[in-house]
Amino acid sequence: MVEYVVSLDKLGNHDVERVGGKNASLGEMISNLAGAGVSVPGGFATTAQAYRDFLELSGLNDQIHALLDSLGVDDVNALAKAGAQIRQWVMDAEFPPQLDADIRKAFAEMSGGNDNMAVAVRSSLPPKTCLMPPSPASRKPSSTSVAWTT
Repeated sequence: MVEYVVSLDKLGNHDVERVGGKNASLGEMISNLAGAGVSVPGGFATTAQAYRDFLELSGLNDQIHALLDSLGVDDVNALAKAGAQIRQWVMDAEFPPQLDADIRKAFAEMSGGNDNMAVAVRSSLPPKTCLMPPSPASRKPSSTSVAWTT
């Protein structure tokens, strides 16, 4: 089974490729600072594989590449319009069933059944661009973390 969600307390700096730098750093802080009495919110991260599978299984990977391949890099207006279109496609797409189930399970465990619990959601974009889905060789994946707040 593919791993789509990881608890922040199980992450460290060695997990940057798996969950992104922000999530790995949060895991590192939890590991190193909690014992010293520093309060670091718990939570979970979605993996880079979750992002890749979301784009692939939803058909967005091909759709985004086709749109971007048709653009000229100097046409700022067309690029801005394409960015808005891609964001809308992402918002309209459904999560693959396993990813949806894994996120819901992680949230239920984190919230203890309190569906109205306040949370912070962070997104890590690929470092060079937020428009392009990852290709095997050149782009870094995105990931998301959810942390509870007190």
